Amino acid sequence: MLAELPNIKFITPYYNWNLIETDPDDDKYVDCAIAGLADYIVSEDNHFSSLKDISFPIIKVISIEKFMELILQNK
Repeated sequence: MLAELPNIKFITPYYNWNLIETDPDDDKYVDCAIAGLADYIVSEDNHFSSLKDISFPIIKVISIEKFMELILQNK
């Protein structure tokens, strides 16, 4: 169902960064965010907090609440 939405963009990452050691299954989201030049990852998953300690590549992770605030600001 998500694939049918007009604002969905499929990205194929060609490099695996392997940045989340505590839950390697989450790496696919990080790799896709990097490849897709995402502004941030929206997640409540604590495993993504380890990205704060990585200086390169810089990946911002924000909460759902913060994401909603950003959306409402831009209305």
